[in-house]
Amino acid sequence: MDDRWLSVDEIADYLGIAKDTIYTWVTSKGMPGHKVGRFWKFKKEDVDVWVRAGGAADNAPSIKANES
Repeated sequence: MDDRWLSVDEIADYLGIAKDTIYTWVTSKGMPGHKVGRFWKFKKEDVDVWVRAGGAADNAPSIKANES
C-alpha cells in the first residue's frame, strides 16, 4: 500500500533531509501536511508536487500549512 500517510521521520528520510527542516518547512514555507492530533502526516505525492513547484527553494513564499 503506497498511498498511505507518512510521518515526519519517513518524509524526512524520503527527501534526505533532517526532521527539523520538515518542521520548519511545514510552519514557514507551506509544505503540504496535515496535523493529526499532535503528529504531522504527509502524502508523498503532495510533497513531490510542492518540491517540484519550488516550495522548498530558499526564496519560496511563506504560506500557512493545512491543519486538520
